[in-house]
Amino acid sequence: MTAAGPGGDRPPPARVLTVAGSDSGGGAGIQADLKTMLALGVHGMSVVTAVTAQNSLGVRGAWELPEDAIRAQFHAVADDIGVQAVKTGMLSSAALAATVADLLTGSPALRGVPVVVDPVALSKHGDPLLSGAALDVVRSRLLPSATVVTPNLDEVAQLTGVVVTGEADMPVAARAVLAYGPRWALIKGGHLPGTREAVDLLSDGEHEHWYRAPRHPNRHTHGTGCTLASALASYLALGHRVPAAVGLAKDYVSGAIAGGFPLGAGIGPVDHGWRLRRPAPPGGRTNGRARRKADPP
Repeated sequence: MTAAGPGGDRPPPARVLTVAGSDSGGGAGIQADLKTMLALGVHGMSVVTAVTAQNSLGVRGAWELPEDAIRAQFHAVADDIGVQAVKTGMLSSAALAATVADLLTGSPALRGVPVVVDPVALSKHGDPLLSGAALDVVRSRLLPSATVVTPNLDEVAQLTGVVVTGEADMPVAARAVLAYGPRWALIKGGHLPGTREAVDLLSDGEHEHWYRAPRHPNRHTHGTGCTLASALASYLALGHRVPAAVGLAKDYVSGAIAGGFPLGAGIGPVDHGWRLRRPAPPGGRTNGRARRKADPP
């Protein structure tokens, strides 16, 4: 949308907007999103919804930005630079979630633009990041505008009341999430206990796509949810269809988890820069497998 600057006619890269909170420790939130986007070759832009004081041990405090500041950031980017995919993250209050929902559904600049909603409810350390009233707004106003919603199993339980204890429960969870109106639900099974693989399910209500990757014995996994969602938004901006974009995003986050490193005294971050150093994730490409809804897990 903007003209090429001095030095030639190079077109702009794909542009992805993250609407999320800031993580002062650099492992999750806006910081994780922008690192991921850089690693995947897209131009990352941001609307900061809240500022947190957090480190490897947990969240010490969080402060929302005024709604006017959120609207101003959004319009500054969308109305001038343009957006080819959006990822939402931390939306802690009902007012904040409603403001973001209004922006996503009311902006002509986002017409036809894929939206990835990461319904962030808890930090990696278990700190609450979404109020009950905000959860209601996410269900009623944000999920219907989502191309893909990416809850982990704790978030599935908060959104729908469905408790997933094994793979057989994941299609049930997907149907419950889809009832709120998103086009696709990606149920992340990384929290399933006692499994040798990290198994995710993508469903649109008609087709199921299963993705599997080896588990890595690494406790330093801060920022996995933000990283997966922003990778997914990046691949959608690059033109991939949803099932393929999910597979590529899972490859990326699997490599990032394998390279997670200690930082501070608690849980360290995943390695957002691994793709810049290695072309493929440890253990090879993840196995994305599609089948009809009626097929067994």
